[in-house]
Amino acid sequence: MIVLGIDPGTARTGYGIVSREGSRLTPVDYGCLETIADRPLAARLLLIHEGVDDLIRTHRPDAVAVERLFFNRNVQTAFAVGQARGVTLLAAAQHALPVFEYGPHEVKVAVTGYGRAEKAQVQKMVQVVLGLATLPRPDDAADALAVAICLAHSGLEARQAITA
Repeated sequence: MIVLGIDPGTARTGYGIVSREGSRLTPVDYGCLETIADRPLAARLLLIHEGVDDLIRTHRPDAVAVERLFFNRNVQTAFAVGQARGVTLLAAAQHALPVFEYGPHEVKVAVTGYGRAEKAQVQKMVQVVLGLATLPRPDDAADALAVAICLAHSGLEARQAITA
């Protein structure tokens, strides 16, 4: 099973792709889709959509895991992240892939066993679980790998997909 994990954002959308064979997880690819800050939002969203579409075409995942929107004090940021999530969901739907959502707490529990783990702890556990020689960077890519690990550990058959 191949899982594509996404940590959405308009400046940087992290992605992480892992393969699960039995109980073993292997990293396939990870990084960030970056957009140019002075471009109109619509152009940035198009770049994110095209990037996610390309990842799906290249790696042919069986499912997509997306971090659920976490509301903070900055409403503008929350709306922008929601729009980045939207184009990710659209790309998954265009490929008829099931989409699973996880909140930050769920991801931390799945990766570290502790829902209030610090970002550095999550990064370190992603490194350990996937057998990476170095910490995955940038943070957005590490977060996306953590989201992918969350789904890979949960077992697709036991999860209820959202309809994109």
